[in-house]
Amino acid sequence: MATAMVTLRVLVGLRAVSVEILEKEERAIEVGAMKSRSDSLNKDVNGETDEKYEYTLDGSVDAKGRPAAKGKTGGWVAGALLLVNQGLATLAFFGVGVNLVLFLTRVLQQNNADAANNVSKWTGTVYIFSLVGAFLSDSYWGRYKTCAIFQVIFVIGLGLLSLSTYLFLLKPSGCGREHLQCGPHSSMELGMFYLSVYLIALGNGGYQPNVATFGADQFDEEDSREAHSKVSFFSYFYLALNLGSLFSNTFLVYFEDKGMWALGFWASAGSALVALLLFLCGTPRYRHFRPVGNPLSRVCQVVVAASRKWRLHIPLGGHDLYEVEAKEASAAAGGRKILHTQGFRFLDRAAIVDPNNDFVIPEDTSSARDPWRLCPIAQVEELKCVLRLIPIWLTTIIYSVVFTQMASLFVEQGAAMNTTVAGFRIPPASMSAFDIASVALFIFFYRRLLSPFVSRLRRNPRGLTELQRMGVGLVIAVMAMVSAGTVEVYRLKHVCSGCDDDSSLSILWQIPQYMLIGASEVFMYVGQLEFFNSQAPDGLKSFGSALCMTSISFGNYVSSLLVTIVMEITARGERPGWIPVNLNKGHMDRFYFLLASLTAADLVAFVACARWYKCIKFEGRHDDDEDNSNV
Repeated sequence: MATAMVTLRVLVGLRAVSVEILEKEERAIEVGAMKSRSDSLNKDVNGETDEKYEYTLDGSVDAKGRPAAKGKTGGWVAGALLLVNQGLATLAFFGVGVNLVLFLTRVLQQNNADAANNVSKWTGTVYIFSLVGAFLSDSYWGRYKTCAIFQVIFVIGLGLLSLSTYLFLLKPSGCGREHLQCGPHSSMELGMFYLSVYLIALGNGGYQPNVATFGADQFDEEDSREAHSKVSFFSYFYLALNLGSLFSNTFLVYFEDKGMWALGFWASAGSALVALLLFLCGTPRYRHFRPVGNPLSRVCQVVVAASRKWRLHIPLGGHDLYEVEAKEASAAAGGRKILHTQGFRFLDRAAIVDPNNDFVIPEDTSSARDPWRLCPIAQVEELKCVLRLIPIWLTTIIYSVVFTQMASLFVEQGAAMNTTVAGFRIPPASMSAFDIASVALFIFFYRRLLSPFVSRLRRNPRGLTELQRMGVGLVIAVMAMVSAGTVEVYRLKHVCSGCDDDSSLSILWQIPQYMLIGASEVFMYVGQLEFFNSQAPDGLKSFGSALCMTSISFGNYVSSLLVTIVMEITARGERPGWIPVNLNKGHMDRFYFLLASLTAADLVAFVACARWYKCIKFEGRHDDDEDNSNV
């Protein structure tokens, strides 16, 4: 054993001398391998070149685990199928979510504040479950299997909700309309309702972050044409999401507003079932990335190893830190090798080689490194990437507080306005159709007009960076809240003094606030989805998409908490508060202006975090002339 230990220490010393030579050789081999891989894979069993197919270079595989052929897998064929799947699934989800606040008030007899809070909590739970789906996808199941399983749960939840509503909740028959409320319900009936809606939350939450990343997986980043299509996919994905909700926000909302809740829920269940079948039909066409194991263990290893060496001196410039072969380094991070950075230098201690403690002598000498004492620098950089994303993620939560008002207080505000236009009654929840129209309009405006103009102006093909677009989204969100507050001021002025009737102000005055929210979504949520997906390590791509979803989740919880605090403060004594049951006696305009102020303050914090942020850089795939200034 003593001889083996001496030999091991000698080998470690030799490695420190030869590491630079080995790195140069590895990089040269990698470059040559990347250039020849496609040609070598194109040879058939007879040794002849198959000119028909070209293989991907990003490591993706087909359904049978073989290298993915571009002509037979992925591309816009698979991407379009997933876009349709997303549209149908979104139709199903919003068939429940967009009118849930009215279902709670009319069918379950909840007051406005409680209903708004319950919707916020439910929506927040949807996106909390996105972390569960992302973890299972990145660690064990892979994105395809995760999407399929959670879509099955989604369909079951919708079917149970439709059945329970039809059999138990709509009592007496025909109740649930604006002026015909339902009677009380038993604990069992309420329990079945909440079980079904939270199954829907679980199914949709686990599915959403994975389908976005799975769609992006269908395009090879190493191919310049497909890389451009991959960037465009996120815009089309968000457009499909909004177009899918258009039917829910018009036809389904109209039927549900008339009391035909069971019909609306059955339509949602049918749409989700069709989406699942379409997803399964595309199985032979999809490209896949294999899961790389539990990322929590890799993160914990870095923290523990760095903590054990907190007294050691960190080498200047990051030299002499522990490295492994390029193949092992990329496998540890789930893909490409991340370059070393100077930030969070205390974590670099995890990669300092201590030959007395970092190695063991097992029977299998290939696993001599103790991963809880010594981590490759690529593994350390994976944790650094996550830590850099957290401040940006935190500053997006307030925007989600603004966004969630569209499904709660905007609907309640519209219900207290004049909803009859030219003899036709407009369901308040259907006003979100203007948000959808705005999203479609501004996606076209940004992709076709603004982005090319900025690219020419800045002489940079990137145009606005993702962080810059997110900042623009926050500015527009402030404008949306100011617009909503101003409309509420005028709505209250059109209520007759001392009466409980709804305001005579037309519901069409809500159009600007919905349009502004839609414009802000294009800049904030599309930019956010691209940003977290591009800046997450390859082994945590679903986690990157889940960060976008969880910011919405926490936004809903913060909204619920904010409404509760505001009502606790403003409803003391005989005062009705800002958001009472009868909005004509409250001051919801002040709540909107409060949100505008909070969003403006959040914008300042976001700009500071964006200027501090340093972009991730992969070996062989970074621009030397690209600065890190994002705002």
